Amino acid sequence: MKVDLHIHTCYSPDSNSSLEDIISQCRNLGIGCVAITDHGTIEGALAMKKLSPFPVIVSEEVMSSDGEIIGYFLKETIPSGLSPEEVMARIKQQGGLVCLPHPFDGFGRHPLKAAKRESLLSQIDIIETFNARSLTLKYSETARAFARENGLLSSAGSDAHAPREVGKAYVEMPAFDGPEQFKLALGKGRVVGQKNGLIDHFMTTLGTLPKRLKNHRYV
Repeated sequence: MKVDLHIHTCYSPDSNSSLEDIISQCRNLGIGCVAITDHGTIEGALAMKKLSPFPVIVSEEVMSSDGEIIGYFLKETIPSGLSPEEVMARIKQQGGLVCLPHPFDGFGRHPLKAAKRESLLSQIDIIETFNARSLTLKYSETARAFARENGLLSSAGSDAHAPREVGKAYVEMPAFDGPEQFKLALGKGRVVGQKNGLIDHFMTTLGTLPKRLKNHRYV
């Protein structure tokens, strides 16, 4: 099935996407599972899980003191501002998986700092090797090489902040039930994706500008 592993909803401070619109777009594109990775909360993911006709991985994109970290299969929200060590520990305590989103991106992104990425390598399960909102494919190529060199699983996601962006990147993988099966299925998966254009970035940013201005970190 097609699994988009990085989607933001209106519960994020930089997205206006309704749960219903995301579900509709997924059904139109044949996306069979999503990870809802709102910034700083799992409330959107929990709400989506109740509403969605397909599986939802409860997740969060956490802003640590040294950059962003995604936790998959969470049960509780992890606060922003904690050290990367504490964020990863809390993900693991919940039985979740640690993923580094857009790990080599620049310009307005917040990847985990390189020194922390290297020192915490043993705690990382997954590297996002294709993010549709990355400004250049070079970032994805570097992420793929890093995952391969370190024996880490590869994921892909649209990083959608608007419904039209959903499904721009995903993993084709077998069905799974829970974190351990997910890892096995992801290991057999195939990353598929296309990069968003500059117009997509501009339109999404413009549409969410009032929200972003209230949350300056996401402008």
